Amino acid sequence: MSFVYLSTAYLAPVQYYCKLFSFDSVMMETNENYLKQTYRNRCMIAAANGIQTITVPVEHPKTDKILTKDIRISDHGNWRHIHWNALVSAYGMSPFFEYYEDDFAPFYTQKYHFLFDFNEQLRMTICALLDIRPNIDYTAEYLPAVTNDFRTTIRPRQPVADASFSPQRYYQAFNGKHGFLPNLSIVDLLFNMGPEATIVLKESIA
Repeated sequence: MSFVYLSTAYLAPVQYYCKLFSFDSVMMETNENYLKQTYRNRCMIAAANGIQTITVPVEHPKTDKILTKDIRISDHGNWRHIHWNALVSAYGMSPFFEYYEDDFAPFYTQKYHFLFDFNEQLRMTICALLDIRPNIDYTAEYLPAVTNDFRTTIRPRQPVADASFSPQRYYQAFNGKHGFLPNLSIVDLLFNMGPEATIVLKESIA
């Protein structure tokens, strides 16, 4: 049986979902120290002006080290409204947005206290829409040295060589303006390709 270690992520990129799709078992990290400027609380989407990063604000911990599972979401700046408007603006005219919008809209009206819980509920929803059923286990302790460790290597704007990931091109709404933008949030793939998104995931596994 093959295992992969992943950290929680907000609307994670295609590369992340390839891991959920291809490994027999996923160890979701719950005991790591929170890292800033990662996919744990941000994602990248394709907007009219190019790649747009949207970030879930979190409460600043009183200590330098705090477990990711203990990170609380901040209500600062009406971010839910801003994120939903960004998704509508970017994907409202994409082929499958109307088909899926009722699945995502409640996440931007309902309050979640913890980032980990919010991300996990989104992940479960997306997996159901993709019709993939990863076997998820949650870590009981942090192990610094594990095989197939993608807890820190799947990072925004810092691509790391990953021999098992070969992003395949698919239709994107702004392809004519920006060219193909690889490894964006899974919602980019889902809203543009609908049921065929799983095929793209499968073909992106090297």
